[in-house]
Amino acid sequence: MPTPPPTGPLVTRDTLAAQLREVGVRSGETLLAHSSLGSLGWVCGGPVAVVQALLDALGPEGTLVVPTQTGDLSDPAVWSNPPVPEEWWEPIRVTMPPYDPAVTPTRGVGVIPETVRTWPGALRSAHPQTSFAALGPRAAEIVGGHALDCRLGERSPLARLEALHARVLLLGAGYDTCTSFHLAEYRIPSPLVKVGRPGPTGWEVVTEVSITSDRFDELGHDFERDRPVVRGKAGAADVRLFPVADAVAYAQRWLSIHRPRAEEI
Repeated sequence: MPTPPPTGPLVTRDTLAAQLREVGVRSGETLLAHSSLGSLGWVCGGPVAVVQALLDALGPEGTLVVPTQTGDLSDPAVWSNPPVPEEWWEPIRVTMPPYDPAVTPTRGVGVIPETVRTWPGALRSAHPQTSFAALGPRAAEIVGGHALDCRLGERSPLARLEALHARVLLLGAGYDTCTSFHLAEYRIPSPLVKVGRPGPTGWEVVTEVSITSDRFDELGHDFERDRPVVRGKAGAADVRLFPVADAVAYAQRWLSIHRPRAEEI
């Protein structure tokens, strides 16, 4: 059978940059982007063209930030997608390579963040599981000093993005990907958990705030209903644009009411 034609629309660097500007991305701003390449349509140049378009829209004074998480650097005892046999757990812990910002690939955040991670001049934060990468003049300010025992809290790039009045861009991505909501989890009563991971001198376990994206879709629905969220299209993708600070403040109130988690889990 003949191969079916690709699903459009045709998206290019220039058309995407123009649509991002039309939606409201401003030259010189700082933008935290959550993205889905497949949602855009047929992109000429793939993720490289998307990153180029984002940088074009932001201009030379703007800064692009993306999540570059590495959730696979974790305890195999809690893996479920897929799980591994229990007899493998200890050998995995002993042999798992530690996090290296320069070479450790992303996992589960899509091909666009992985492209940013390897972009010339990109800087990446130090946390071995919830790092961020950034391109632009404020990159070092945002990703520097990411505390190793603070995944997405006050000593993470999220708090710096909030202070810098950055905005979130959901480019074909849903609210379940909105890392800014996690910062709110550090500002309300939340359980603590033991987190295992490979360290520079061997396996280590740290105590961290428990984070989960459970019900973030509902939270996002209510946030969009109650707060001014810019909505538009880029290619075939739905686009949403809003301040990090607005998302965090709304999530603090919403999570306290609708998803209290003060009890230990």
